[in-house]
Amino acid sequence: MRRFLLRRLAAIPLTLLAVSLLVFVATELVPGDVARTILGREAGEEAVARLREQLGLDRPLADRYADWLSGFFTGGWGDSHTLGVPVRDLVLGRLADSLILGGLAFALLVPVAVTLGLVAGVHHDRAADRVISVTGLALGAIPEFVTGVVLLVVFAVRLRWFPASAQAPDGATIATRLGHLALPVISLVLLCTGYVARHVRAGTVAAVESPYVRAAELRGLGRARVVRRHVLRNSTVPATSALGVQLQFLLGGLVAVELLFNYPGIGALLLRSAIDKDLPTLQATAMVLGILYMLIILVADLAYRLLDPRIRLGGAAA
Repeated sequence: MRRFLLRRLAAIPLTLLAVSLLVFVATELVPGDVARTILGREAGEEAVARLREQLGLDRPLADRYADWLSGFFTGGWGDSHTLGVPVRDLVLGRLADSLILGGLAFALLVPVAVTLGLVAGVHHDRAADRVISVTGLALGAIPEFVTGVVLLVVFAVRLRWFPASAQAPDGATIATRLGHLALPVISLVLLCTGYVARHVRAGTVAAVESPYVRAAELRGLGRARVVRRHVLRNSTVPATSALGVQLQFLLGGLVAVELLFNYPGIGALLLRSAIDKDLPTLQATAMVLGILYMLIILVADLAYRLLDPRIRLGGAAA
């Protein structure tokens, strides 16, 4: 475990360099003239040329990349071209909001998906398994904005059980804030549950049919005790990578949900900065998400190894 962790930590600087290069090149390829977008179509060519010079857009690409990279890791992220506020405060503030929304969805997703996957696996090829599998597959195939619209119409407009906006007013209590986040959280859980539950079901079926579980049942242990002591841990191993993928989505891929429920998250910021050609904000947001995804993958790999020490990671025996 220690050698694996040291190898992964040693690879972080090279990985960050590769991520930064991809982020910079990708954002530079965004179509459109940044200076023209800021000044508008009616601006003259001289004004556009002056602004390009002020922003450093006329400098060689390699020089701009080196300045941007050094500035990012020293905290000098610059100011937003469109909002005129420090990019660092803007991006980290939006990231905090996304962490709240994604964290709540993930906290609800794990017990729901694991429970449904266990039930489906223990009763595989029976009615409960078919109902859970078909329902999860159907919900996973529906885009989150469709599910969100249905939840808005039913529970916010008609029944008025929840507010339509995910933004709570300033000074609101924790209960009020949770009420505002309820619908987006539910829409995300409905989307992700089927995917994770299928992985838990596959692990549960394999564990239930294994020799050690059959031996435990022959010794007279009850089914509930066998599932709790022998099946649960082994069934969650295949779901670890699935949970990592879903966590990445929940923390950075919530563009549709954030826009639909008017939530100021980092996904909506990424989209808005791309549309406005706000390069400092776009580059910083993409870089932060890249670092976040890398950390999630590392944590998922560690959890995978802890759950099943027999698994080999990076060619090292557990």
